[in-house]
Amino acid sequence: MAQWCQLQMLDCKYLEQVDQLYDDSFPMDIRQYLSKWIESIDWDTVSIQESLATVRFHDLLAQLDDQHSRFALENNFLLQHNIRKIKRNLQDRFQDDPSNMAMIISRNLKEEQKILDSAKSANEGEGTVSAMVVEKQKLDNKVKEIKDTVQFVDQNIKNVEYMQDEYDFKINTLKNREIEPNGMTPQELEREKLLIGRMCFELKAKRQDVVTQLTDLLNVIQALLSNLISEELPEWKQRQQIACIGGPPNACVDQLQNWFTAVAESLQQVRQHLKKLQELEQKFTYDSDPITQKKTFLENRALDLFKNLLSNSLVVERQPCMPTHPQRPLVLKTGVQFTVKLRFLVKLQEFNYQLKVKAMFDKDVTEKKGFRKFNILGTNSKVMNMEDSNGSLAAEFRHLQLKEQKVAGNRTNEGPLIVTEELHSLTFESELQLNQSGLDIKLEAMSLPVVVISNVCQLPSGWASILWYNMLTTEPKNLKFFLSPPPANWSQLSEVLSWQFSSVTQRGLNQEQLNMLADKLLGARAKRNPEGLIPWTKFCKSANEKAFPFWLWIEGILDLIKRHLLSLWNDGSIMGFICKEREKALLSDKCPGTFLLRFSESSREGAITFTWVEHDVHDKPDFHSVEPYTKKELSAVSLPDIIRTYKVMAAENIPENPLRFLYPNIPKDKAFGKYYPKPVETPEPMDVENQLKRCYMKTELISVSEVSPSRLQDNIMPMSPDEYKVLEQAIGHRDIDAVASSMIGLDQFDIQMRADFQDED
Repeated sequence: MAQWCQLQMLDCKYLEQVDQLYDDSFPMDIRQYLSKWIESIDWDTVSIQESLATVRFHDLLAQLDDQHSRFALENNFLLQHNIRKIKRNLQDRFQDDPSNMAMIISRNLKEEQKILDSAKSANEGEGTVSAMVVEKQKLDNKVKEIKDTVQFVDQNIKNVEYMQDEYDFKINTLKNREIEPNGMTPQELEREKLLIGRMCFELKAKRQDVVTQLTDLLNVIQALLSNLISEELPEWKQRQQIACIGGPPNACVDQLQNWFTAVAESLQQVRQHLKKLQELEQKFTYDSDPITQKKTFLENRALDLFKNLLSNSLVVERQPCMPTHPQRPLVLKTGVQFTVKLRFLVKLQEFNYQLKVKAMFDKDVTEKKGFRKFNILGTNSKVMNMEDSNGSLAAEFRHLQLKEQKVAGNRTNEGPLIVTEELHSLTFESELQLNQSGLDIKLEAMSLPVVVISNVCQLPSGWASILWYNMLTTEPKNLKFFLSPPPANWSQLSEVLSWQFSSVTQRGLNQEQLNMLADKLLGARAKRNPEGLIPWTKFCKSANEKAFPFWLWIEGILDLIKRHLLSLWNDGSIMGFICKEREKALLSDKCPGTFLLRFSESSREGAITFTWVEHDVHDKPDFHSVEPYTKKELSAVSLPDIIRTYKVMAAENIPENPLRFLYPNIPKDKAFGKYYPKPVETPEPMDVENQLKRCYMKTELISVSEVSPSRLQDNIMPMSPDEYKVLEQAIGHRDIDAVASSMIGLDQFDIQMRADFQDED
């Protein structure tokens, strides 16, 4: 079953997570209409090939044109309008950067799969429900309880109103009968007075009950509101921080909105109830009337709770992010547009188009000496509405950008921090005025701290600052964080490092890979204290000019994977992070020709190498590593092709490929065969140019390593495990080396001869 169809069969809580994946940058409408086509494309590959991304972008536009035609045949004017609007937005956003669109689609497909896996795991579990889910269910139940109580109080007030009207009618009738009995005896009049007196007593009791119920209801609402503001909202913001640095997506804002809105609706109804009680009081009151005694207190309390709720309802739903770098939010480059989205969690119709939000930069920063100052450009005011945001009350700023203020003399960074450690903030202000409700509330929301760079080469260091900050603190106003940055616990940092890989690929880091990184950061201490502390300088700064920071090494590897190794990393072919000692331990007992892929520790820009094992005449393992391949080499030849064609050679010897088995024992062609170039089956047109080309022999780029002749003579040539065992059993251990060498050498010679002397055909 198609992935999109499977998603639509999930429970609401999972569908909400899917909803969070799609916004105006890539609407869910496209995912719905073009689901089959979207899932048929390898978007990982598309995202790293600019020319292919351009082709796929125009294919998508063509698909939308076809969909528009279908709506035209159905005379569906509204959907035709929506498709045209979506197409225009896509062209505006991705025409010059189609790879970004491919990255967004690729990311969304991966997140969808994670949601499916999560739902499957939950269904296959043993029925245990996490504490978090239980807590959310308690909140849902509490909200339902409040709604039920509001309705119950509403009905009781109606009963009081009915009883009061009846009492008013009877008391007036009794007064008239006392003047004109109309045939009623004094005894009957006395009984009537007793009945009316009993009704008055019941009415007073009912009024007292309603006041008590409203007091208790406000107590319950206050407790729930306190929970939402002091626990749920901060937890959501913390999950948002984690999502910003590559962690699990934060998909609970709709649930938060439901709770806030439900409490707001309940408070609005309570305020209406109090107005009704005031009307009843005006018609009938008495000494020690509970309505008279409590109404002002209850009205003020309900209004204060309502204001408190609204004051905490403006949130930054999507943090500032450059569309060109969707996986690196909170790092902004001067002169480059960025987006940010606000949401008001109380979704009431009377607030629609009532909130005008203004964006300001570094509003509360008072001590700016030595720090750069910026002007915010673009449309920095928006009116929040429900029509543009799938029904939520929101506003999205899409065209903001920053411009550094010029200072006298040369523009230098004279502050105590380097550029990528300076933290800045975006503040959003609004005012809610509803005269009929007596509301005049100042609203404010602040983004997470951002790093402002002036050159894209500063992006990796800026992202390191964002990682460190959001990993270690939840205080958005701590803009001086890097004046004295705290160290990170390895258990914290290891998880964040794994997220950097899982957020851009389908695999995070396993425990063995993390152990190697721990050794690299902590050295011998890693074995003694796995929870050791890593200082900021150790993570992102180098001790001397020749060395390079740990994070920039990781960043170079991430870029290498995204550009050239994504499929190999995703399918687990790359062991990646492994120290040389561990590498030798893994390969030492493997048959000759077994190799593994690991990242170079000496390349700042990111490089990959392979190490293979052979055995000398004394059956001792001999390890060989090729010079690491960087982006430059991998741009010319893919790594699977390098492995397929790699040769070692010595003077007067036949070149040979020593690579036979990917660790632990996967035949090389089985592991990488699907990545080898496929032969062209269709003949090329025989025009003049192609006829001239056919006069040349085909060539292929092959990696060759030179070795001393003695190595080829002394070492056993690569064989399969089965060949090695058969030979050993047949002729004994003393002669196996010579026999094997002659057999494999002839075989390699035959292969090379056939490759070198094939004709044009």
